[in-house]
Amino acid sequence: MTTLTVVIPAYNEEDGITEIVQRVLATRDALKKAQIDELELLVVDDGSKDATRDIVHAIEQQEQGVRLICHKQNRGYGAALKTGFGLARGELIGFLDADGTYPPEYFPQLCTQALNGSDIVVGSRMAGAETQMPLTRKVGNLFFATLLSIIGPQRVTDSASGMRVFKSAILERIYPLPDGLNLTPVMSTRAVHEGITISEIPIPYSERLGRSKLSVVHDGSLFLRSMLWTALTYNPVRILGIVGMLGVAVALACALWLVGIRASGVTELSSWSAAVLFFGSVSGFVGVSLFALGVTFNYLVSLFHKEPVRQGLFGKPLFKQPLEYHFGWMGLIGVLIGLGIAAVVFMLGGNQWAIGRIMLYLLGSAMLVMIGAQLVIYWVIIRVLDELSQREAQSQADMQTDEK
Repeated sequence: MTTLTVVIPAYNEEDGITEIVQRVLATRDALKKAQIDELELLVVDDGSKDATRDIVHAIEQQEQGVRLICHKQNRGYGAALKTGFGLARGELIGFLDADGTYPPEYFPQLCTQALNGSDIVVGSRMAGAETQMPLTRKVGNLFFATLLSIIGPQRVTDSASGMRVFKSAILERIYPLPDGLNLTPVMSTRAVHEGITISEIPIPYSERLGRSKLSVVHDGSLFLRSMLWTALTYNPVRILGIVGMLGVAVALACALWLVGIRASGVTELSSWSAAVLFFGSVSGFVGVSLFALGVTFNYLVSLFHKEPVRQGLFGKPLFKQPLEYHFGWMGLIGVLIGLGIAAVVFMLGGNQWAIGRIMLYLLGSAMLVMIGAQLVIYWVIIRVLDELSQREAQSQADMQTDEK
């Protein structure tokens, strides 16, 4: 016997709560055809100051399967949902907003997909169905979906959808979740990094009547921060590594530009060349630092989760051995080349070469020495973390007695 629990968070929704509750209850017959035997509806009143609580209470007295849960104070969208999740009896849990923007008539389709193997089924507003979403929010949702595809190994077209069905058994894997509106993008981000199966069903979307509670700027920045911080707790090199590689690419472009200027016969640094040199040096140093830091964090994350280290920017090593295993000799070569260039530059300086002619090479040698030393330091740290990550498994192997 399969039960679906639908959770509706409600805050000052007296104008539309009756309609959305009735529409959810009207899906019972369709749910039975989708192999859902029982529907439980939990309305979580999040400290409403209007008549929302009284309206739902009246429905609760008349309709079987409806239950009102009340927060004494407004605690937030995510907090209301988590209260409902914690009290749900169903093997499947669904949720949607109280303002009628999401169609509860699609719950049977979402449940069918969940029963066919998906852990989370998202009602996607961005998968081609009819939508009344404003352009600014379309662009925002497209941005967050693209971001999730970059920082996570699985593509989701609507990472912030507020209509979903998921198996209650996965809750312990996707917790903790925030109390605010950013619950849905954080849920999506955790799910893709936990290897949870996500599928999507295109749904139509109706714009809310009256003023929306969503702030494009405030909540958009909150979504962005939440997704990035969550991803950093799983695969830091995916974010820091990409940013670091961009920094190195900028540094190489600046270096090529400066070499081209020198090749054209210009020997003195102009103010523009000096600015390019400064920007390229900073980009290169910071880029390498961020990449190495991301790799190092991956080892710390693996120790915390007691899981194998996620290798590479895209979850797979590009070489037979991870790139960080080569940081040691790469760093030493960088230091030696940098010191060699510096020695030649000092010799030329002793032969009365103008400082403007040798400054570029001197700064380049200093950059190589600093970056090389940094790579060696990170190589030592990573090797220690790698030993710690394997210590438990090696200890267990040593304690085992072979039977002969």
